[in-house]
Amino acid sequence: MSGALKLGTRGSRLALWQAQWVQAALARHGVQIELVVIKTRGDAEVDRPLHELEGKGFFTKEVEDALLAGHIDAAVHSLKDLPTRLPDGLALAAVPARADPTEALVTREAGVASIAGLPDGAKIGTSSLRRVAQVRYLRPDLEIVALRGNVPTRVQKVTEGRDGLAAALLAAAGLERLELTGRIAARVDPLVVMPAPGQGALGLEVRSDDRRTRVALAPLEDGESARHVAAERSLLATLEGGCQAPVAAYVGTRDSGLGTRLFGRVTALDGSVQITASVEIDAGDPSAAGVAVAGLLQGQGASRLLAR
Repeated sequence: MSGALKLGTRGSRLALWQAQWVQAALARHGVQIELVVIKTRGDAEVDRPLHELEGKGFFTKEVEDALLAGHIDAAVHSLKDLPTRLPDGLALAAVPARADPTEALVTREAGVASIAGLPDGAKIGTSSLRRVAQVRYLRPDLEIVALRGNVPTRVQKVTEGRDGLAAALLAAAGLERLELTGRIAARVDPLVVMPAPGQGALGLEVRSDDRRTRVALAPLEDGESARHVAAERSLLATLEGGCQAPVAAYVGTRDSGLGTRLFGRVTALDGSVQITASVEIDAGDPSAAGVAVAGLLQGQGASRLLAR
């Protein structure tokens, strides 16, 4: 391929790590990448919880606008941040091999290795409504503290005990990528606190009519990761939940002893009710599993919980 492709990315340490990983991986296939850093609304408005901001795509819209305008050739996203309905003219070109999709518990004090082990009334940090709802379901006595900022900043707030924080929940994949695994007190069982749809996965987005770029990115596609993510995102789309909705999804693999099943969960924001359902994934049509699990959840009242 002649000429470097321009890859759009956010400017956080984690986003740059992800973009540089893509750049290095494609270089091994003879594809040259130029990184273009784009600031998003989610990066600019760091003092407010995401659910208080209007609209969707807080970490993706400006990057997608640049892609549509032709300023960049492709964009790399954390898939959990990418809305399930892409703008007209854009498509998901590749999903690389997924990292650990689970939640990680970061604690101030050594020796606390689970949410159950936190002291009564302890303060736990997160700004994700999905995490807030599940923590309230598990431990209604805990005090939720809004926690924004990049990954190292959030970890530092816990280790320094700012705002009285005893712990925080973060994506394990982000901590791994930034070599902060030493701060992980425990990886949370995904059936205890279920992760976000697409968590731990990257998505490479292109213009729908740009075959050249799609072909260049194709070597990074991981079939199994793409199928699992398709099932999870189909669940979220069918429930019409945004990236900040208290909707969780997880694909249990045969290695985990769960078979290849899609688990979905909706939790009332006050933690009073939690519903979970699962089905086996058909490798030939993974999105069908998302529709099926969404239907099971709706049959148990998911739409009512999401409308609260």
